[in-house]
Amino acid sequence: MNLPLRLPGSPAQEPTTIGGYVLAISKALQASGVDSTRVLKAVGVPLTMTNDPLSRLPVSTLTRLFRACVDVTGNPYFGLTVGRFIHISNLHALGYALAASADLMEFCQRLERYFRLASQTCEIKVVESDHALSLHVRLLVDVCAETEDAFFTFIVLAMRQLYRPDFNPLRVALSHPQPGEGAAPYEALFRAPVSFGQPGPMVALPKADVHNPLIGACAELAQLNDNLSNTYLARLEKGDVVTRARQKIIEFLPNGSCTRDKVASALAMSPTTLQFKLAERETSFHDLLDATRKELSTGYVRQSALSITEITFLLGFSDTSNFTRAFKRWQGVSPTAFREGAKPASA
Repeated sequence: MNLPLRLPGSPAQEPTTIGGYVLAISKALQASGVDSTRVLKAVGVPLTMTNDPLSRLPVSTLTRLFRACVDVTGNPYFGLTVGRFIHISNLHALGYALAASADLMEFCQRLERYFRLASQTCEIKVVESDHALSLHVRLLVDVCAETEDAFFTFIVLAMRQLYRPDFNPLRVALSHPQPGEGAAPYEALFRAPVSFGQPGPMVALPKADVHNPLIGACAELAQLNDNLSNTYLARLEKGDVVTRARQKIIEFLPNGSCTRDKVASALAMSPTTLQFKLAERETSFHDLLDATRKELSTGYVRQSALSITEITFLLGFSDTSNFTRAFKRWQGVSPTAFREGAKPASA
């Protein structure tokens, strides 16, 4: 049974996933020799689903669809098959931003920030240790095993495509039980130890690989799609004050007038109300402004066409010395040193 997802201050509503997942499922059915149109109609899934972030499917419907697919194909590993057919375009702006990430660290951080655009079923947290970078998934609702399998398959295969074909995670943990037919297909795909029935799904990556460049790295494209992801999230999560405030901060920063009063006015509330609502989410306007500037700053600095002075004003700082001090606090090095190849300090 799927539990309702509630954002603080919003009415209960069932979480949804982007329609692009349906396109990947359809391709997986066709590859299995099954008429996808017949299955979609039987489950009641609209045939008009697209990659548009606002074209959404309720999680309960997605679960019914996956169960029907397993029944009709007789494949207990159908989720792994679907993961092979998820293309970056199925995740819209998030997918294109992932493809343009500078390294696996940025790739993972984008999943953490923007995965709600693809699915509202979970929260993703990046955890860094001495030897590994891990993506931990906190499920907000019950999801079927196929949903979990498709997600981790897509993540690992995308990393291999963007980084190296021989790249392997250190380990993968899944919350669902091991299929009765065994774990061999999982181990063959992930080429890593896989555990089942774990409290929280996760994938651990070798720390030595996470700062190496990806083949599609393009800071400008990544930044454009990050901004587009923020815009769509603000439209999708109208009751989420953090998402809406962040979108307005991004909009106002280049004008040099990004204040709490202005953001509150744009959200049709008083500054006091905004601060109260942010406090309910365990943050503040100052913290949100600082975090947003930090997220934007590395993408801007990686764009060689932008001077440090231009970046200073794009981020709403009054002068370059203020920006440089803030960047050193965030990354441990100056913007110039970062641009010249100095690795950022651990977050």
